[in-house]
Amino acid sequence: MSDSLRLSVPDLADPNETAGFFRVADAAIDVDGYDPFNEQARLDVQSGRRTPIVATVWSEAEHTRPIGAAIVGRGELDLVIDPLFRGKGYGSVALRGLLATARGNLTAWSHGDHPAARVLADHHGFVPVRRLLQLRSGPLLAPDGDSQGAATRRPREGITIGPFRDEDAAEWVELNARIFESHPEQGRLTVDDLRMRQAEPWFEADDFLVAKDQHGRIVGYDWVKVEPDAAVGEIYVLGVDPTHTGKGTGRALLLAGLERLAERGRTTATVSVEADDSAAVHLYHQLGFTEHTVDVQYRRRIDSDGAFSPH
Repeated sequence: MSDSLRLSVPDLADPNETAGFFRVADAAIDVDGYDPFNEQARLDVQSGRRTPIVATVWSEAEHTRPIGAAIVGRGELDLVIDPLFRGKGYGSVALRGLLATARGNLTAWSHGDHPAARVLADHHGFVPVRRLLQLRSGPLLAPDGDSQGAATRRPREGITIGPFRDEDAAEWVELNARIFESHPEQGRLTVDDLRMRQAEPWFEADDFLVAKDQHGRIVGYDWVKVEPDAAVGEIYVLGVDPTHTGKGTGRALLLAGLERLAERGRTTATVSVEADDSAAVHLYHQLGFTEHTVDVQYRRRIDSDGAFSPH
């Protein structure tokens, strides 16, 4: 079987090769119910910062058929096997091939904490290091008709909530980096990363809420994401200046974001939160969010002598 599987870099400028690569991910979404590649991985592929890999096998009917897809680079690895070809050992063969050319420590996500991913991780020297809870809200209430809405009536005195504006970009990036200083993905966003997201079809400035103090400084934000034709809206990222935590700003922003999603016709909200962020988990639970699924991040460390290290 290992002889029949081939790893190659698809030309994403070729529509056929692009379709073959993403067809594997789409098949996994249909069966698993979640995307095997997170948004950052997809953006990195589009921008050339990470490399797409396609795993193909020989088929008499179709010659070569894509049965797996991976995204590698920047110390990260994402791999998915088409559900029709699971349970045949292709995942292990593909991962072994990817690791043969990997350098240094690697992290990999298992979206949905898939049982097969646990087995692959254990067999190839990966250990779990993070758990990301995917929470879902109860039914969102429609706006109550208050003309001012949540954007002005919930914050404490001296704080106003309104839509993001282009002139906020540099200040937002600086604040976001401080809030998520220890967060490997969110904390390293740049102005260019922000602009890439603003260029996405789903972006709307009025969905990006920022809280400012009486001096006009940003002290928090709640960016909500509304995909076309999706009943579920997302609390895309919510953050509060560390000097303003415990003052109700986060709760006010969250409520404002939920009302914004309801205004946009969404009936449910989803949010991702670190499992060990007890304060955030408690806040979401208070407001009726419950666990929907879990993502697990694995790490594979290489010691200076080239040996695997589980720590």
